[in-house]
Amino acid sequence: MLTCWGAALGAAVSVPVLLLVAAPYVRRYVAGGLCKSTAKLEGKVAIITGANTGIGKETARDLARRGARVIIACRDIAKAEAAAREIRAETGNQQVIVKKLDLADTKSIREFAEKFLAEEKELHILINNAGVMLCPYSKTADGFEMHLGVNHLGHFLLTFLLLERLKQSAPARIVNVSSLAHHGGRIRFHDLHGEKSYNRGLAYCHSKLANVLFTRELARRLQGTKVTANALHPGSVHSELVRHSFVMTWLWKIFSFFLKTPWEGAQTSVYCAVAEELDSVTGQYFSDCQPAYVSPRGRDDETAKKLWNVSCELLGIQWD
Repeated sequence: MLTCWGAALGAAVSVPVLLLVAAPYVRRYVAGGLCKSTAKLEGKVAIITGANTGIGKETARDLARRGARVIIACRDIAKAEAAAREIRAETGNQQVIVKKLDLADTKSIREFAEKFLAEEKELHILINNAGVMLCPYSKTADGFEMHLGVNHLGHFLLTFLLLERLKQSAPARIVNVSSLAHHGGRIRFHDLHGEKSYNRGLAYCHSKLANVLFTRELARRLQGTKVTANALHPGSVHSELVRHSFVMTWLWKIFSFFLKTPWEGAQTSVYCAVAEELDSVTGQYFSDCQPAYVSPRGRDDETAKKLWNVSCELLGIQWD
């Protein structure tokens, strides 16, 4: 009997010991790939949407540390100013600027672009990072379903308005933050705005697929311009993105050990923005700082072209 109790006690003690020993290896696996580029960005201008928190903020911090002039484009100016002050103090780079941008309002997007083009003569890096996730059904100021409107159409319009400046500043890069969730997405042309049926999880997936398809078609159209366009999956990151879901927020807290930190999640964004080996790479999808598998729907050129045309119609623009 004592032998049995001793064995049970030994097993009970060994479990937490094993977990403690394994923890560093688990964390290293969760962290994923790291951007090893030492590229400097003095004289370069970068825009990062949604850079007041999460991976956007960490991306801004990294680019500022490399010497870039960084435009933090956000809806929440107070939070953005706080982030900019922190980054300026930490990096010593005083060229970290905050500009108002609400991706849920095309008027705000146009105003942002107009002011930027009047004030800045160059643009070398555009990181379309901002996004919403798991929103209850709602629409943007222009009547677009919120996920589609912010995650796809808002960045589609912003890129359109800034593209000539990117071309003039070439070599330049466009980086679109998508997600592994694109594998679960479909472009439902018959119900783009979820008016017939709506599932907020699927709506997020649909918008992330739109990011991948937009990147694919954009890269095709930009061949020969020395402006590249790539998309990425940042990983499962402990951030504010799940704030619209009580359940996901709760799960994120419980399993935070198995999630990337915002700094870790920003590594692939930084990699796509600065890595020298990507100078001429375009139309690709990355995860953990390396090429990743794209779903069959994300490789459908006909859907990509149709989505492009429909997006132009919805936004009232001509982009040939």
